[in-house]
Amino acid sequence: MEKGKGVMGSGRRWAVDFSDNSTAPSSRDIPDPPGFTRASVDQDDSTVSRQKKDAESNWKAQKAWEVAQAPFKNLLMMGFMMWMAGNTVHLFSIGITFSALWQPISALQGVGKVFDPYKDSKVELLGPKLLFIALNLGGLALGVWKLNTLGLLPTHASDWVSSLPPAQEVEYSGGGIPL
Repeated sequence: MEKGKGVMGSGRRWAVDFSDNSTAPSSRDIPDPPGFTRASVDQDDSTVSRQKKDAESNWKAQKAWEVAQAPFKNLLMMGFMMWMAGNTVHLFSIGITFSALWQPISALQGVGKVFDPYKDSKVELLGPKLLFIALNLGGLALGVWKLNTLGLLPTHASDWVSSLPPAQEVEYSGGGIPL
């Protein structure tokens, strides 16, 4: 027996013949089960495609809101990390603070790219984008607040003393005994 040749002599070892040569009544003679109609099987392709597009639009809108709410988790994590870093100026607290400032800034620069996969004529992205921007601005405010608590922002008058002109002398005093 040659390699690749089956027992049956044809090129295939296993073959199934799907032609109906039986004399039994065909499946078309059997009535449909209760609740089944042939019309539901032969639905318009336009109806099915419209339903698929609606489902896809709903999915995109839901995912856009999930992406918009993602910075909230980052906000809580950064707040906890800043609390753990303390209020003293050292390398770890400065690193955490600048990370808290950098992440929202980079996220705000890429708002368009973040929501690109969810663009659709039926999906309104203004609300998710505004929420995303607001949460990232909140993260930025948290970073600025931490800079202030570390004393790294010039918010007091004593921080600007070097740029003030010297005070004018109002009064002169002479002392001692005239000679």
